[in-house]
Amino acid sequence: MTMVFQEYVLGRAVEREVEFGSTPCPSLKPLHLHPPLIVIVGPTAVGKTRLSLRLAQEFDGEIISADSRQVYRGMDIGTAKPTPEERALVPHHLIDVVAPDEPFTLAQYQELAYRAIDDVLARGKAPFLVGGTGQYVRAVVEGWGIPKVPPNEELRAELYRQAELEGPWALHDRLREVDPAAAERIDPTNVRRVVRALEVYLEMGRPISELQRKKPPPYRILQIGLTMERQELYRRIDERVDRMIEKGLVEEIRGLVERGYGYDLPSMSGLGYQQIGMYLRGLVSLEEAIQLIKRHTRRFVRHQYNWFRLDDENIRWFDVPRETYGEIRESVASFLKLC
Repeated sequence: MTMVFQEYVLGRAVEREVEFGSTPCPSLKPLHLHPPLIVIVGPTAVGKTRLSLRLAQEFDGEIISADSRQVYRGMDIGTAKPTPEERALVPHHLIDVVAPDEPFTLAQYQELAYRAIDDVLARGKAPFLVGGTGQYVRAVVEGWGIPKVPPNEELRAELYRQAELEGPWALHDRLREVDPAAAERIDPTNVRRVVRALEVYLEMGRPISELQRKKPPPYRILQIGLTMERQELYRRIDERVDRMIEKGLVEEIRGLVERGYGYDLPSMSGLGYQQIGMYLRGLVSLEEAIQLIKRHTRRFVRHQYNWFRLDDENIRWFDVPRETYGEIRESVASFLKLC
């Protein structure tokens, strides 16, 4: 069996084909300098949690969550967090990091993820990066440069006013003058991204395109993707939403609001929380809210497949349930033998 691994040599991402079932050739020895990272990606409800638990138990691993909603404390049911029993089986990282009203940026996540991965490796364990948030996974795997510039609300308000008074194209022209590379890749109508790019330049004095250059991390990476026939996946999504309601999603969100977490918080805009919030405010019936969750989750799956493309050669895709756990296990075992 031949597999393609993504690895990093002298800071440069390269690919290498490896034939398994035979003794690894001596030329693979330099790869031992690069510690392993196993990444498990795929759409919501495809079975990432179950697979990661099984693999981590078998290969003495620990799980680093790559889910932008599971970082919030008290938001358990709607984010499909691993249960306390599951977390007792395998150590988990980057779950319950901040309160729902605390800001949490991509830069923070990337820094904490690298720290967790290195900590797991330092203890001789295998790190499994698991989740469906494309930005989180790609930021870690590709080593995105993320400007650590805190929001300047006054400056942002000024830029938004300019866009409102003069139109988004005027704001985009202003960006083009100081950072043509960023202007080239940002849609002029995406005012939020234009404002952020200008904010970074005005605060740092350097173009965001320069600060965002990628620097691949020093890991040898195996990316496993789980996929499934779309109608079956949609059926599983519907069942999952129904289970969330049965487990007390409405009560969870009502409790968050009673503790002072408003519906306008970014954390409360996630799937499930937004729609049940509409129900609790009397805007829709519970049945309507449930149907909205299911519909929007299906739409989110399509968005996830834009991040994790089936033609991405860096991801080894497995069709669930056509391909068995044994096949996935063999891939991980062969990969770790090279480390």
